Amino acid sequence: MKDLKHLIYFENLLDNADNELVEKAKADGKLAIGYTCYHIPEVLLNVDNCFSVRIRAPRTGSIDIATYYMSNYTCEYARALTERGIEGGFNFLDGLAGVDACSMMNRFYEHFELLKMNSKPNFFVTHTDMPYKVEGYSVKAYIKQMRIRLLDVMTEKYGVDTSDAAIRKAVEEHNEVCKILTEIGQMRKADNPVITGYEYHILNLVSYTCPKKYILPYLRETLEELKGRKPDAKPAFRARVAIVGSEIDDPEFTKLIEECGARVVSDRYCFGSTPGREVIELNDSEPALDQICRFYMQHSECARYISDDKVAQRRETADRLAKEYNADGIIYEQMKFCDFWGFERALVSHIMADEYKWPVLSIDRPYNAKSSGQLRTRFQAFVESLEIKRINKNGGVA
Repeated sequence: MKDLKHLIYFENLLDNADNELVEKAKADGKLAIGYTCYHIPEVLLNVDNCFSVRIRAPRTGSIDIATYYMSNYTCEYARALTERGIEGGFNFLDGLAGVDACSMMNRFYEHFELLKMNSKPNFFVTHTDMPYKVEGYSVKAYIKQMRIRLLDVMTEKYGVDTSDAAIRKAVEEHNEVCKILTEIGQMRKADNPVITGYEYHILNLVSYTCPKKYILPYLRETLEELKGRKPDAKPAFRARVAIVGSEIDDPEFTKLIEECGARVVSDRYCFGSTPGREVIELNDSEPALDQICRFYMQHSECARYISDDKVAQRRETADRLAKEYNADGIIYEQMKFCDFWGFERALVSHIMADEYKWPVLSIDRPYNAKSSGQLRTRFQAFVESLEIKRINKNGGVA
C-alpha cells in the first residue's frame, strides 16, 4: 500500500514525550497535565487552557536507577517512567494526575514527589482513589475524587476554568477525536484492510500523547486519505489477531507481531482504543462531570475490577471484538510483574480457549519487546498454527 502521508511525522512525534506539538502548545501558553491511566478521565485534563499527555518513556534503555528505588519486581512501565523522570524527561509537565489503580504506579507517583522530579513552583502531583465496583455509592465517591483532588487542584494552582460549560466544551473536542479513530478502526474489519495494525497503533497513540487541538487536523486529513487508499491486491498477512491485556505504548510491539505474518485488527489494552476512544454522549439533565465519571467506570475493562459483572464484561468484550473484527485468534498479554493482568491473563486465556473456543497465545513481555527473539518465535508459531487451522477448516485450501 502507498505510505500514509503523515506516518513518519507521527512516528517522530512518538520519539519523545515532549514532542513537537506539545512544545507548540506550551509556547502558546497552554498547560500540560500528565497522566498514566484510563481511570483519570482524559477529557477532564483538556478543560480551558490545559491539555492531556498520557506519558510514556519511548526509547528506554537502562532502568537501573529506577530499579534501585523501586526493586526489579516492579513492572517495567512504572520503572521506565521513574527513570525518565529522574533524567528530567517530564520537566515540561505542569501537573501529574495519578490514580490509586495499582501499587506499582503509586510508587512512580510517590518517587516523582519525593525526588522532586519537577521543580516548577505550581507543579502538582495529585492522587485520586479508584473504587473496585461500579455501584451508586462508588460512582458518587469517584465523582467527588475527580472534583476535589483533580479539578479543584487545577483551579487552585493555575486558575483553570473547570465549570460545567468548560467540561462540555472539552467533551466536544474529545468526541471528534473518538469519532475519527473509531471510523478508521472500523476499516480493520475488511477482509483486506486499508490500514495495518501498526499504523492504527501509531494514530491512536498520537491522539493520546499530543494536544487534541493540534493533532486533530492531521487525523482529519489521514481519515480522508484512508477513504481513498487502495489495499495491496494480495494481503500481506496470513492470519488476523486481536490483542487483549495490559499497557502497550510501544508500536514496535504491534510491528513485531505483524512482521511475523499476522494483522492486528483489535486493541483491547491500556493505551488502546477499547476502552478509550468511545464517544461520550452527554445530556442536559445532570452535571457533565457526573456523566463522565459514570461513563469511565462503566466502560473500564481494567482487571482491578473483580465484581462478577466486570469479570464477565472483560471476557465478553474480548469475544465480541474478536468476532466483530474477524480475528482468527487472540493474543493475551501482560507486562512482566503486572499483578492485575498477570492473574487475569493466566486464568482467562484458558477460559477463552476452553469455553469460548478461541485459539489463544498467552505471553508476558518486557516494556520494550521489539528485540525479543523469544516473542518473535512464539508469534511465528502462533501464526502458523492459525494458518493450519484455517487450511484444515477449508478442506486443505489455503
